[in-house]
Amino acid sequence: MGYPSLMSEPRVIYQDPHILVINKPAGLLAVPGRGPDKEDCALSRVSKTFPGTLVVHRLDQATSGLMVFARTLDMQRMLSKSFEKQTISKTYLAVVHGSIDPSLNWQEINTPIGADWPNRPKQKVDPGGKPSITLWRCLSKGRAPATSILALRPLTGRTHQLRVHLMNEGMPIVGDTLYSSGHFAAQSLKPSRMLLHAYQLEFTHPLEKRVMQFVDVPDFIEALDLKESL
Repeated sequence: MGYPSLMSEPRVIYQDPHILVINKPAGLLAVPGRGPDKEDCALSRVSKTFPGTLVVHRLDQATSGLMVFARTLDMQRMLSKSFEKQTISKTYLAVVHGSIDPSLNWQEINTPIGADWPNRPKQKVDPGGKPSITLWRCLSKGRAPATSILALRPLTGRTHQLRVHLMNEGMPIVGDTLYSSGHFAAQSLKPSRMLLHAYQLEFTHPLEKRVMQFVDVPDFIEALDLKESL
């Protein structure tokens, strides 16, 4: 298939005295995990160049793409409130298993998610879980047979939300070894990473009051005309 994916250094997309936006590579933790072997992460790496950087949100280790950090405590509070109020728009791109009709308009997945305690860190669709909403739309067929490229807009921020929702709908993400490997063991698709990328981030700068939009196209779908598709 030729899907490239070796982990690289975080790339700075934007910086000012209050905000830092980076592209986190797949395979790198967003924040430190438990234990000395999990100290290396996007936060620790950017803090070497930008001391005092503060976390606002997270991406799964296996997910690449745009992350915004705060550079002051006040900005961290303001951006965190924006995420809570869902005034920050996020769009992800994923390659999924399945041939999906690209003529469909935006579809909604509205199913609650909770922890799958016997199989932690996995999550699962759970009637007693937290409300979870994902919008999705098929943009085109994927490079490999029986795959599709989806745009995803999570309206809530549950752990592994996109991965769980898509798996539950029969559209697991290619390369997602936590949720889809057992169902597609017979498939010949074996990318070295999960094909999920935080592609677009849009929000109003809390201090400057200007709309900021950041876009970063992942290498696994660079040929797609995203402006035309979205």
